[in-house]
Amino acid sequence: MSGLVLGQRDEPAGHRLSQEEILGSTRLVSQGLEALHSEHQAVLQSLSQTIECLQQGGHEEGLVHEKARQLRRSMENIELGLSEAQVMLALANHLSTVESEKQKLRAQVRRLCQENQWLRDELAGTQQRLQRSEQAVAQLEEEKKHLEFLGQLRQYDEDGHTTEEKEGDASKDSLDDLFPNEEEEDPSNGLSRGPGAQHSGYEIPARLRTLHNLVIQYAAQGRYEVAVPLCKQALEDLERTSGRGHPDVATMLNILALVYRDQNKYKEAALLLNDALSIRESTLGRDHPAVAATLNNLAVLYGKRGKYKEAEPLCQRALEIREKVLGTNHPDVAKQLNNLALLCQNQGKYEAVERYYRRALAIYEGQLGPDNPNVARTKNNLASCYLKQGKYAEAETLYKEILTRAHVQEFGSVDGDHKPIWMHAEEREEMSKSRHREGSTPYAEYGGWYKACKVSSPTVNTTLRNLGALYRRQGKLEAAETLEECALRSRKQGKRRG
Repeated sequence: MSGLVLGQRDEPAGHRLSQEEILGSTRLVSQGLEALHSEHQAVLQSLSQTIECLQQGGHEEGLVHEKARQLRRSMENIELGLSEAQVMLALANHLSTVESEKQKLRAQVRRLCQENQWLRDELAGTQQRLQRSEQAVAQLEEEKKHLEFLGQLRQYDEDGHTTEEKEGDASKDSLDDLFPNEEEEDPSNGLSRGPGAQHSGYEIPARLRTLHNLVIQYAAQGRYEVAVPLCKQALEDLERTSGRGHPDVATMLNILALVYRDQNKYKEAALLLNDALSIRESTLGRDHPAVAATLNNLAVLYGKRGKYKEAEPLCQRALEIREKVLGTNHPDVAKQLNNLALLCQNQGKYEAVERYYRRALAIYEGQLGPDNPNVARTKNNLASCYLKQGKYAEAETLYKEILTRAHVQEFGSVDGDHKPIWMHAEEREEMSKSRHREGSTPYAEYGGWYKACKVSSPTVNTTLRNLGALYRRQGKLEAAETLEECALRSRKQGKRRG
């Protein structure tokens, strides 16, 4: 019977059974063996009864005993097969459990690998953020140092301006000097006023010149309660006698606007300047020097209010008019370039600032000579632009050029016995490092620069302070103290001589 059962499950040669098929076949064989065991058990019981009957009758007892022994051996083999089948089933169950645990472990390993990869990505991202943060911190530290340095320069400039105002120096390096007003042209500004002066800018009419000078005098004294009514009365008289559209009315509007500007009444000043601009454009033409003067004054007004973007095109148009009327190399063009550079500098347009300052510097040196005060002022302005960009080497070079030129104006030459102050400062720094300071050169003679130098004292003193601050940034403390001491002595001697 077992042979029949197994014969029903024969498979083609070369076919590999799956685990489920092997388990199914094993269960089927186990069931067949159990059935066969039951049949053999029934036959054995029948034979046992037959043996008992034969023992009573005494016939064919040996043959029956032989059949009974065969049945017992067959029963033993069947029981052995059943035991093996049960072991196989138990082993299959165990393997199934092991495989299930294996799948669970594989899933856990995959999850752990995913978590590990996620942690690696997070770590890499964190490291990148940390690196960016460190770079940002380093950049902020540099910016902080740069701002502290600029703040130190600004403090020096403020201190210097305060001292010079107390000393009564009228040529302070203020915003008004950087933005000169055409209606307040002063012969001491260093610009050429030769035979062609009538073509270099707008001349105030003779009948208004005395009134203009009087108003400027009152405004300089802070007596606006006198200056403003005087201007308004003159404006009413001009409008009544000459008409609203006369150029002299525009001139008076300009003068009143400047008085309002000095009182910080920027809105009223802007209205007056726009009216003056409209009158001058309609009566004198769009390319007249007086139009350029009004445009420049309007740009100054916007600049004082911090509206640098609105002021720049006005200043640019004034420059174009001056170039067209005066030529590209006229000193008034250089003055307008300085104004335009300052407006661009306040907007952070440093490339344009450098270009304008260099061109202005070339005009001043070519037309007025290297000793003209505007040359030193423009170099100082350009150096300030370099400082704001962190170009310390370029700024240092310009400061040294200014001080060297001042030395040449004072002493006539540069040689072993007569060196510019910055050379003495650097030599003193070297001696300080080598701890030999006995041969230090006295610096009292440099106090005479305040009156003796042709370059204005604010420019020289500002250069001394700025270069001193630059030396401090470089760690040259002895050189910095030397320049600061020189600037202090210049102011003290100027005060005594004044």
